[in-house]
Amino acid sequence: MQSTTMRVKLCREAAPAAWGQADVIFNDKGQGPEASIHLISGSDELRQIQKAARKLRSLGIHQVALAGTWSLEQQWRFGQGFYCAKNDFELAWTGDEADVRELTLRAACAGFARDLVNDTPENLSPLVLAHSAAKWLAQLAPDQVSYRVIEGEALLAHGWIGIHAVGRGSERPPALLELDYNPLGADAPVAVALVGKGITFDSGGYSIKPSEGMLTMKCDMGGAATVTAGLGLAISRGLQQRVKLYLCCAENLISGRAYKLGDILTYKNGVSVEVVNTDAEGRLVLADGLQAACESGAKLVIDAATLTGAAVMAVGRSYNAIFSPEPALLLATQQKAAAVDEQVWPLPLAPWHKDMCPSAYADTANSRPMKGGGAGGASNAAGFLWRFVSPNCQWLHMDLAAAFEDSASSLHAAGATAHGVLTVAELLKA
Repeated sequence: MQSTTMRVKLCREAAPAAWGQADVIFNDKGQGPEASIHLISGSDELRQIQKAARKLRSLGIHQVALAGTWSLEQQWRFGQGFYCAKNDFELAWTGDEADVRELTLRAACAGFARDLVNDTPENLSPLVLAHSAAKWLAQLAPDQVSYRVIEGEALLAHGWIGIHAVGRGSERPPALLELDYNPLGADAPVAVALVGKGITFDSGGYSIKPSEGMLTMKCDMGGAATVTAGLGLAISRGLQQRVKLYLCCAENLISGRAYKLGDILTYKNGVSVEVVNTDAEGRLVLADGLQAACESGAKLVIDAATLTGAAVMAVGRSYNAIFSPEPALLLATQQKAAAVDEQVWPLPLAPWHKDMCPSAYADTANSRPMKGGGAGGASNAAGFLWRFVSPNCQWLHMDLAAAFEDSASSLHAAGATAHGVLTVAELLKA
């Protein structure tokens, strides 16, 4: 019986003239169905491979085995294009044992992130997100992972007023996950602390989003999924330094208990914040997570969030925007991202950005009272976050413009892309 699995090869020869401009050519040589991707000289080969994978999916092809000579990054790009949120596909890697192992680990960890992001907001409540992330990481390293989840009113007792305020409008309580991965022993210093925005659904609160803007807001916990999966990948590779993870989990809903415009939140570090936009909630929960991360004594703090539409407008959906007060850290992040074929781009962050959301009633507002937060919205949001970062640590902020596709494109299926997971894992390398 002939196999139903499509074998896919790469070819550097021009396609036969009869195929015109087609770059994916099909044939059957008696070994089962086969397709050749004819790489166009001078093109972005990795991008072409990802587009070719999307073309194969559009033809209803669900089972593929890569054959012939492929580099690791060529295979990963094909997998990025072949993925679909319905998980109705099979993809077999090729190459040596090391490549196949690395690709298998990447697929498992990126798949975990995608499954979280693509889940329904009804299924993925704040507590479910926190416990799902913790249990998955604990399964990867049972003897090195410990954690606790602080939920509901208990957040106030610990001083985490931002997460509590944003999440109190929902019947399902907000939560902060504090997770410790420690392969070195109880007194080991914390090398890196990761912080993820975990808004499991964002209605905008009283600054309510229009329906079309709210439809995909299950993706607003993409930062939490990204840092969790990045840590999971690093652990799977044998990470040998202590890392702490903080996920700031809440639903931003409207009710008689919801926080309101004009409210003032006074944070644990004494900074007071006037709420001028309840749809700028991500920075309010991250303010708690950043303070917790800095309290850990970590030398490097990394936060990730689907934070602003301004970042998408600035860099598009093929890059994640990055911010840091330290140019060397930005350069290192660009280099590490490029090494795993992910794209990041630095946007401006200067000390005066801290003051770009002024308030007549508090130290700062959480945004500017205008559509999208006004000009420079992504940098202004980063400037707000900077107020909650200790000067004793390095800090990198990732605004995940490329983590989700509202609808299918020539490169990705609709839904989570997991773009950023590999970058986080690279940043965790000692």
